[in-house]
Amino acid sequence: MTHKTDSDDPATIDHGRLSGILAFLQAAEQLKDTLRSGRTRTGRAESTAEHSWGLCLLVVLFGRDLPGIDVEKLLKLCVVHDLGEAISGDVPAPAQKSGDRRRERERRDFQSLCAPLPSALAGDLLSLWDEYAEGRTEEARLAKAFDKLETMLQHLVGKNPPDFDFSFNLAYGRRETDFHPLTRALREKVDELTRARLDERRPTPARGG
Repeated sequence: MTHKTDSDDPATIDHGRLSGILAFLQAAEQLKDTLRSGRTRTGRAESTAEHSWGLCLLVVLFGRDLPGIDVEKLLKLCVVHDLGEAISGDVPAPAQKSGDRRRERERRDFQSLCAPLPSALAGDLLSLWDEYAEGRTEEARLAKAFDKLETMLQHLVGKNPPDFDFSFNLAYGRRETDFHPLTRALREKVDELTRARLDERRPTPARGG
């Protein structure tokens, strides 16, 4: 025998709340068309939504190697960290400059994106965004580390332009990836793969005849 609860009664559903969440989801869908400088293995420009998916997949795969870490929160941080880019787009790392107020703009865009949501839910998401941006918890700092690793891995697997500089990987995000023993070890592996790609590009010495 089953028992009905209040949630089984359509009259108790907050339809305004549902509408607000659906409006947010439709606005956030723009992230699928927000392109990054990275390339997929076919040479197509990668979207920020695809990057966020890859980042979350990394966390899922290594979650059990992170004792003491709130993996659910870590995943939430990874999901929301780039959502503001749905409005004003991505700025590639080489084009980012000190004093460009990028964080302020992305936070403002994220607030605008969250406007249709119920206030409590919007507040929860904004709190997560701030936690990531400020790197004030272990989970936030890990999210930043995995974010850098995912970007470097995409550089390695993507079909890049002939003049792509793989040495960029070797200096990129080292402060973030050195934060935790796991991400530091992963960084070493990614650096090995990067050096291998650089070796492939070096011209073969001509043989004397």
